[in-house]
Amino acid sequence: MTLMNVLVDFARTGRVGALHCGMPLAEAEDLLGPGRPHPAHIMKGPEIDGYPYSWGGLSLVVTQRAVSGISISLWSRSTAHLPPLVLPDSESFDAMVLREDLITGLDTAGCDHEVNSVLTFGEQSSILTRPAEVCAVFSLPGRDHHGPHRDRHYLDVMHKHTA
Repeated sequence: MTLMNVLVDFARTGRVGALHCGMPLAEAEDLLGPGRPHPAHIMKGPEIDGYPYSWGGLSLVVTQRAVSGISISLWSRSTAHLPPLVLPDSESFDAMVLREDLITGLDTAGCDHEVNSVLTFGEQSSILTRPAEVCAVFSLPGRDHHGPHRDRHYLDVMHKHTA
C-alpha cells in the first residue's frame, strides 16, 4: 500500500482503513494504541470536545468520546509519519503530493470531486470529494520547502468532519 492509495481511499470512502467518524475513541485507540491528546484534554480532562488526539500525521477529533473528524496532515513536508495501521511498513515516507497527482488518482478511482471555493483563495486551493465529503487543501510550498516545483500546489491536509 502506498500513501496515494491511502489518500484516494480516504477521499472515496471517508474512512482511513478501519477508522471512521462515529466510532468510539476507545475503539480507535484499541486499533492505533494510545494517541497524543491535545493539551486541552490534559488541562481540562478527557470530556472536553472538539480537540484532536494525534498519531504522527493522523489526527482524530473527539466529541463526546467519539471520533467526529479524521485528518491526515502532510503540510508540504518532505517526510511525514503515519501509524502502521494507516500506512503499513512505513515509519516515515515522502509526503510531497502534488495536487495534479492526487486529482489523477481520484479520477482513475472514479472519485467525484469539485473545487471547494470556501478554501480556495490566494496561494491555497481545495477540493471536496463526493459522496464522502473529504476536503483536501493544497498550497504553494513555503521558503523551507526543498521540492522541485515551487510554483505548484502540494497537499497540506485531507480531512473529514461530521456535522
